[in-house]
Amino acid sequence: MDYVINFLSGSLYEGLVYGFVTLGVYITFRVLAFPDLTVDGSFPLGGAVAATLIVGGVNPWLATLVAFIAGICAGLMTSLLNTKLRINALLAGILMMVSLYSINLAIMGRSNISVLREATVFKKTAQLFGVEPTTTLSVIFMVVLAIVILGILNWFLRTEIGLALRATGDNEQMVRGLGVSTDMTTIIGVSLSNGLVALAGGLVAQKQGFSDVGMGIGMIVMGLASVIIGERLFRPRGVTTILLAVIGGSLVYRLFLGIALRLGLPPNNLKLITALLVIIALAIPYIQKKVRGEWIPPAARM
Repeated sequence: MDYVINFLSGSLYEGLVYGFVTLGVYITFRVLAFPDLTVDGSFPLGGAVAATLIVGGVNPWLATLVAFIAGICAGLMTSLLNTKLRINALLAGILMMVSLYSINLAIMGRSNISVLREATVFKKTAQLFGVEPTTTLSVIFMVVLAIVILGILNWFLRTEIGLALRATGDNEQMVRGLGVSTDMTTIIGVSLSNGLVALAGGLVAQKQGFSDVGMGIGMIVMGLASVIIGERLFRPRGVTTILLAVIGGSLVYRLFLGIALRLGLPPNNLKLITALLVIIALAIPYIQKKVRGEWIPPAARM
């Protein structure tokens, strides 16, 4: 029984913390229709900044906030390359992702940095309540943080700027016709997205006890898989339900990976599992319509 509880607690924690990555990916890919690959670089950027500052004696709460701001700066650079220099969105993200690899190495001074013996936000929270920094406490901490962030995002996406941001991805020409700067909405969206991703990177680095320059490999695929799984499973309709579905997709994704590892699947095959999950999630609607005998237009098959 304890084994099952520990497994579920671990999966819940990972689903919540990586849910911030999924939220970031959702903002760029779904809301803005901006294929941003900066994610693979901004995730380890958050870890590198947080770990380096913590080792340097900075308060872990402040270090985590700075990691979030660093992610915003990374997203800002990507969006400026696209909006001001008119570099293709996909290429701008790739250029920033490659650049961040060297930047992360420069920040840490080496390929990885340990914070096992340092004070982290999880240890500080445990000290605040006078308990041990257990997985259960980490889950509670992440639940509270997720509720706060979801609440802020839910409010923001309903504001005038948030509505303009959502409309930019749907019909950029219409938004421009209404006198709204699509360049500004793109900059805000991409910056916020990478800020959330870097925040997740900072939290992961503190929880696992180290930051590594390669910890962001495959983050974009993981984020996309979680978004697609959440949309297919929960079929959200409004802003609130969409945000909850995105987090739910991340929880389901981490649960699947955890089960695969418990069944003895080699960790090297986790990327293959991710690809298969995405393929299955994308193929389900097509298969359902095929079974019903409904005609599917060629454009919908892409």
